[in-house]
Amino acid sequence: MENMDVIFGKNSITEALIAGNREINKILISKNIHNDAKINKIKELAQEKGIVFQFVAKEKFQPYAEFNHQGVIALISPITYTDLDEFLESREHTNSSLVILDGIEDSHNLGAIIRTCVCAGVDGIIIPSRRNVQINSTVEKVSAGAINHIPIIKVNSPVNAVQKLKDNNWWIIATDASAKDNYYDVKYDDMNFAIIMGAEHAGVSKSLLKASDFIVKIPMQNSFNSLNVSNALSAIIFETLRQKLKKNK
Repeated sequence: MENMDVIFGKNSITEALIAGNREINKILISKNIHNDAKINKIKELAQEKGIVFQFVAKEKFQPYAEFNHQGVIALISPITYTDLDEFLESREHTNSSLVILDGIEDSHNLGAIIRTCVCAGVDGIIIPSRRNVQINSTVEKVSAGAINHIPIIKVNSPVNAVQKLKDNNWWIIATDASAKDNYYDVKYDDMNFAIIMGAEHAGVSKSLLKASDFIVKIPMQNSFNSLNVSNALSAIIFETLRQKLKKNK
C-alpha cells in the first residue's frame, strides 16, 4: 500500500525493492518484530541496494496508524536523484556551479536552499545519503516547485564526491565561521566551483574542510548566533551570480 511519500507493508516494500523503480530514502522497521522472514528479506534487499534501514520504537508508526503498515514503512522520494558521473558528463565545464550540503537536518532549510539555487542558476545540488535530510514532501512544498528544475545528486561519500570533482577541474569552496577569507574575496567567474554548506550546530566536517581549495566566511558585525544556513547560502550564491553577470556584461 502506498500514500504520498510512504510505502506501507512487507509485500509492497519487498516488491518496490525488487522492481527498483522507486527512490527509497529510508526504511523504518519496528523494534517489536523478531525473526520475521519477510522483514529479513527486506533487510537483505536494502543492504544490497545501499538503502538505509533502522529499527525504531512503535511511536514512530503512530502517524500511520490508520494504515496496515505491518511494522515496516519505506520513506520514498518524490524525485529521481541524478548520478554524479552523469552530471559531470553533461556539463560544458565552463563556470558551472554546485552546492554541496553536509549535515542539513531541517526539511524547510533544504527546501529553501533548493529554491535559492534555482533562482541563482546553480547547476546542481549534492546531498549525502546519510546524516542529511532527504527529499520529502515538505522539501518539495517549501521549494515551491523549484525541486523540479535542478538536478539533485545523492552520494554515499561527500569526500569521494569532492575528490571526483577536483579530478574533473572543479574548485571546492567550504564555509567556516573561523575562516580568514571572506566569501566575496574569491573570484568565482572563471572556474567550475562547488560550495559546501554545513549545518549550523556542526558546520562543515573536518574531512571536507581539509579537501577544500578555499575556506570562506560571511563577516559578522557582532557575536550574535550565525545565520540560518539557507540565508547564508543566499548571500554567497548571489555573490557568485553578481560576479558572473558583471563579467558577461
